[in-house]
Amino acid sequence: MSKLGNLGARLHRGEVSYDFIGHRKIWYGISILITITAIVGLAVRGLNMGIDFQGGAVFTTPKTSVSVSQAEEYAKEASGHDAVVQKLGNDTLRIQIAGMDTQQSDKIQTALAEDFKVDRDQINADLVGPSWGDQIADKAWQGLAIFMVLVVIYLAIAFEWRMAIAALVALIHDITITVGIYALVGFEVTPGTVIGLLTILGYSLYDTVVVFDSLKEQTKDLTKQTRFTYSDIANRSINSTLVRSINTTVVALLPVAGLLFIGGGFLGAGTLNDISLSLFVGLAAGAYSSIFIATPLVADLKEREPQIKALKKRVLAKRAQAAADEEVAEVRGYDADDDEPEDAPAAVVGPRSQPASRSRGRGRPSGKRR
Repeated sequence: MSKLGNLGARLHRGEVSYDFIGHRKIWYGISILITITAIVGLAVRGLNMGIDFQGGAVFTTPKTSVSVSQAEEYAKEASGHDAVVQKLGNDTLRIQIAGMDTQQSDKIQTALAEDFKVDRDQINADLVGPSWGDQIADKAWQGLAIFMVLVVIYLAIAFEWRMAIAALVALIHDITITVGIYALVGFEVTPGTVIGLLTILGYSLYDTVVVFDSLKEQTKDLTKQTRFTYSDIANRSINSTLVRSINTTVVALLPVAGLLFIGGGFLGAGTLNDISLSLFVGLAAGAYSSIFIATPLVADLKEREPQIKALKKRVLAKRAQAAADEEVAEVRGYDADDDEPEDAPAAVVGPRSQPASRSRGRGRPSGKRR
């Protein structure tokens, strides 16, 4: 931990740095590849929409020793449809069957009671209409659209419109990857998933704003100097906030990983998967996009401005001149900062004879001093 702290301090002071901006084409390529994979997975496999969006029946059994796979067979035999079975924490089972009406639900409830060898009243049955799911989806889209608009307006006022565009691209990138992974993994999409998607937007925006704030502070009088380009300052901003972003992301990922891998996987609480997966993927994607997408994109947009473009030409010309002077100095065998070559004769050290003054001894017969 002390080594990580020392590294963070050295990154903040600029003693060490990694050229994130210089390798931005690599990051763009990786992001495009991941995004295309997510879109293809979404188009081919689609989302496994939960019963809250499709409508159907949900059956909750009492405490039982029946396995999940056996319960899936019982539900399929009773309904003629595939069922989603989740084991809850108190050894009860939650059986979801899409597309069921009231009459079908009563028959399935009776058949399940016989298979589980319990009274019919011990199996709780709830019907969910698809219109309720449609309302949730509509509200989620409205909330997402309002959030995006407010984010763009805020960043345009607090920073500038180029940073607002870069943050918006990063947010769309994070949502696309998260939804695509849901399609590839096949996890069920529930209202909890929607909550998770809306939650990760705040985390993603937090990391981005931290870098943007540092970038804004360091570029106040950028055009008054000729040492650094805008990309240089952007790269310094990423490096100075890198360890902070990593620490906050890891701290946020640890409890979410506990929900996903221990709660949902090891303990079998499948109801945790819908929200924990979206949080886990979204947090990781948000940290990635703030470093590798948002800030490099701002640098690309800013260096299209006439003033920033002219500054870059001056800086590069000065660096080229310095490199040329250094090369000439190496050829001549002395440093560019030295006034004399290395093979010049050494200066005479010690007393040396002074020429006699012409006026010396004038007016004296002997020419000697009195």
